[in-house]
Amino acid sequence: MSGEKSFHMTPDEFRRYGHAVVDWIADYQSRIESFPVLSQVKPGEIRGSLPANAPAQGETFDTLLKDVEKLILPGVTHWQSPNFFAYFPCNASGPGILGDLLSSGLGVQGMLWSTSPACTELETHVLDWLVSMLGLPEKFLSSNAGGGVIQDTASSAALCALLAARERATNYASNHKGCDGRIVAYASTQTHSSLQKAAMIAGIGIDNLRLIEVDENFAMRPRALARQIEADKSAGLVPCFVCATVGTTSSNAMDPIAGIAEVCRQHNLWLHVDAAMSGTAALCPEFRHLQNGVELADSYNFNPHKWMFTNFDCNCFWVADRKALIRTLSILPEYLRNQATESGAVIDYRDWHIQLGRRFRSLKLWFVIRHYGINGLQYHIRQHVQLAQRFAEWVRQDSSFELAAPVPLNLVCFRHKGGDEANQTIMDRLNRSGDLFLTHTKLSGKLALRLCVGQTNTQARHVEKAWARICEEAEKVTAAA
Repeated sequence: MSGEKSFHMTPDEFRRYGHAVVDWIADYQSRIESFPVLSQVKPGEIRGSLPANAPAQGETFDTLLKDVEKLILPGVTHWQSPNFFAYFPCNASGPGILGDLLSSGLGVQGMLWSTSPACTELETHVLDWLVSMLGLPEKFLSSNAGGGVIQDTASSAALCALLAARERATNYASNHKGCDGRIVAYASTQTHSSLQKAAMIAGIGIDNLRLIEVDENFAMRPRALARQIEADKSAGLVPCFVCATVGTTSSNAMDPIAGIAEVCRQHNLWLHVDAAMSGTAALCPEFRHLQNGVELADSYNFNPHKWMFTNFDCNCFWVADRKALIRTLSILPEYLRNQATESGAVIDYRDWHIQLGRRFRSLKLWFVIRHYGINGLQYHIRQHVQLAQRFAEWVRQDSSFELAAPVPLNLVCFRHKGGDEANQTIMDRLNRSGDLFLTHTKLSGKLALRLCVGQTNTQARHVEKAWARICEEAEKVTAAA
């Protein structure tokens, strides 16, 4: 009925408010340096500012935007600030944001090829592009036995790799009967904590995830790995999986993939290579040596949402044998059966990850690659590495500071020589000031500060200011000692 009442936003209203939101985002980006990088609110402060109950009547969109400014912004830690040097970056860009907006507007649920062929085929194609762009082995191409898929995060990619490794090692019996406590996986003491969660979820158990010792550069020791595998086999256990890392979270350590791969081949173990942040550096040929041996891996992943200007979430995950992954994760109830799937001529990405439903995430990645081009992406990655190397040199030249780990790319781990308490105080003062945001780790039992250069719009002046502020706070700590 033409006179039927509707509370929906009309196309004209959407157009008007959509322009307002884009204008707000553009304005936010232009003034982002005026905000404290780390949110200064206290626990519960944001929730306490919100109404106790939801509104019975709809409110105007102008009111919503005003409340974003008034109520939400104070509780935002500004990950897109060029003064954000904490953790690893989670950067974004104009083309990535617009690609994500378009994905939301289309509202595609791409669980099957048939539920939107473009969602599947663009993803397959862009993942094939990246094999060449990153210098990865051709076995990861969809035209060969492997292929790539977009996961939400590296944590999910590692879980899928571990599940496939578990099934391969048990001849696909553990999916039916469960784990018997004999399956063992391996990572280094520096591997991301998501591997422990993966071991929990996969039914292997944390006690059966062996953490292998590292060398003086915090990289896994292949000989120690081999000894542990042999000991486990002698104890009647079933080794199945090793995770090697290209750029660990604590220190950006580079595991020796080739040496680890040799051990994996001797024992027929699945080798997964996690290059979540540092994998983006492989866009530049001069950095590809850091992952020598990747051609021997069974699976590989990196996060464009960390350092390739593609807003969260977007993890690229490849396998050398897609049949092993699909056999591990595929369940086909009657309501998902369709002619295209039955033909065997299409990819159904629901079989490549944990969840059934999936967003059209390849759009934003496609937009980013086409906007920047390979040359543009390489330019900004090289710029970030150069800025981090410059910062590392300042640390080396200052008698009050020292490097805590090698600096192969864009993460600098350093410490003040005054000890853990001094470093903690320096970091706390800097973060409270809002001028920049740093995080820490512990290396060789000592607290180290981490400065990662990877935010989309970070320039030389931001790194120079960060070093000046670090030195300023260090002098205050020294004077008070």
